[in-house]
Amino acid sequence: ACMKIGLHIAGNPLTPYGGNRDTCITVGSGGQDTFKPSLRLGTGSAIMAEDVCRGNLEMAFVNPSAMLTQAYRGTGLFKKALPVRVVASYPSWDRFVVPVNPTCGLTSLAEMKGKPLKISVREDPTHSTHVLVEQVLSIHGFTLKDVEKWGGKLVLCGGPGDVRRLDPVAKGEIDMIFDEGIKTWLPQSIAAGMVPLDLTKAEFDHLTALGWRKKSMPAGKMGVKQDHDCIDFSGWPIYCSANLDEKTVYDVCGAIAAREFEMPFEEDYKGISQLGSDTEETPIDVPLHPGAERWFKEHAK
Repeated sequence: ACMKIGLHIAGNPLTPYGGNRDTCITVGSGGQDTFKPSLRLGTGSAIMAEDVCRGNLEMAFVNPSAMLTQAYRGTGLFKKALPVRVVASYPSWDRFVVPVNPTCGLTSLAEMKGKPLKISVREDPTHSTHVLVEQVLSIHGFTLKDVEKWGGKLVLCGGPGDVRRLDPVAKGEIDMIFDEGIKTWLPQSIAAGMVPLDLTKAEFDHLTALGWRKKSMPAGKMGVKQDHDCIDFSGWPIYCSANLDEKTVYDVCGAIAAREFEMPFEEDYKGISQLGSDTEETPIDVPLHPGAERWFKEHAK
């Protein structure tokens, strides 16, 4: 009952982004006059890795894996390297592709400057897609918000397949899309005549130095007409501090396995051992916690 109440409150669509939209599952002892938490698992933005390493949460989820890589390296969002470790990674294949309407005449991100473009983006300003976009646009000396100064418009949407995106895309009213979750919108955008924009070597070099991976998507996948180099946006790692005790992490891995058939895995799921391995769906550039490493070594199928 407590879980359902919490999900309802956090899931209220009227709550603005940055408000009370995230949840924290707490396991502990409430038998005395003070509740004593022993395990707190939270959801939230990538920057919450700071709080995990301060000890205010034992574990948290983040998407994509590259966000955790930045915390581990001390790049991008993070001013210093954090002692984060992977517990397990929920498999989710995704890519970051930037389709452009040919009518706007863009052949590069640098050419965005000064143009009144209509760009479809997430309405959550803390979303990891915004982090990636700002990181790549910083090379050219402007931000996404500058588009509005130039007479353009940010067309906001909730989820990647929001009708507020798909309907204007079908009508040819969107110039660019910056988002993940390409399975729900990229084939439709290409069918509507949009074309994936190629990133430059300098842009790829900048992003990979921060912790993003460069990937090639073969012709035919998601509707692309030819092989296309893009940014990997895969993986949902659950992570903790390197200082967390080994037994807690080991037990959490065991809990995931015990509840395997209750987990809402996507079609990308290939078995429990995948969650502790570096695969296309679970890219891992951060060390496993010793408790997780031991569990997967003992239970690998």
